[in-house]
Amino acid sequence: MIVADKKPIEEIIETIKDHQSILVLGCNECVTVCEAGGKKEVGILASALRMHFLQQGREVNIAERTLERQCDHEYLEEIRDIIDDYDAVVSIACGVGVQFMAEKYQSKPIYPGVNTLFMGVTEARGVWTERCQGCGQCILASTGGICPVSRCAKRIFNGPCGGSASGKCEVDKELECGWQLIIDRLKALGRMDDYENISPLKDWSTDRAGGPRKVVREDVEL
Repeated sequence: MIVADKKPIEEIIETIKDHQSILVLGCNECVTVCEAGGKKEVGILASALRMHFLQQGREVNIAERTLERQCDHEYLEEIRDIIDDYDAVVSIACGVGVQFMAEKYQSKPIYPGVNTLFMGVTEARGVWTERCQGCGQCILASTGGICPVSRCAKRIFNGPCGGSASGKCEVDKELECGWQLIIDRLKALGRMDDYENISPLKDWSTDRAGGPRKVVREDVEL
């Protein structure tokens, strides 16, 4: 899932301070799971903004709404009849949702209410960690299901480097060495022969280096 974290309320207030009618818009997908942008967080943020403006002696209309997703046309269409009632929108979806909404409603300021961080997993309640950077050329089959792009601080494809010690990364002594994790996994699978294979140069054009990416599936396209 896409993991995000709440922006400081002071930053959000600064972006909307000149508006009189604001829609706080949440998303029921990834940001709900990581407790940054779902219906509950919409209510908390809206209440905090109302309290702030009341303390400033201002009457600002703060409305609340949560969509199933903000990355699909069909769900963004659900607010077409009300979007003009507001001066601006604070979207607490991920950056994808903010951008897609801005594309769809080009005359309306759309402000982010969260910082989008990474694609990751829920390790425990309140703990999310990165697992994938969406490089576009997955090599997990040869690394025991552990990704050196996201788990190695240096994104080394033939590791480990000379800086790791006792299974820890030199970048952060609390950080597990990504390649030590890969080696331990290959050992457990009885596949250490895979470790001896030198990975070829990666085609980074499938990553962000090739510009914004696009997938077209003719078999499902209408």
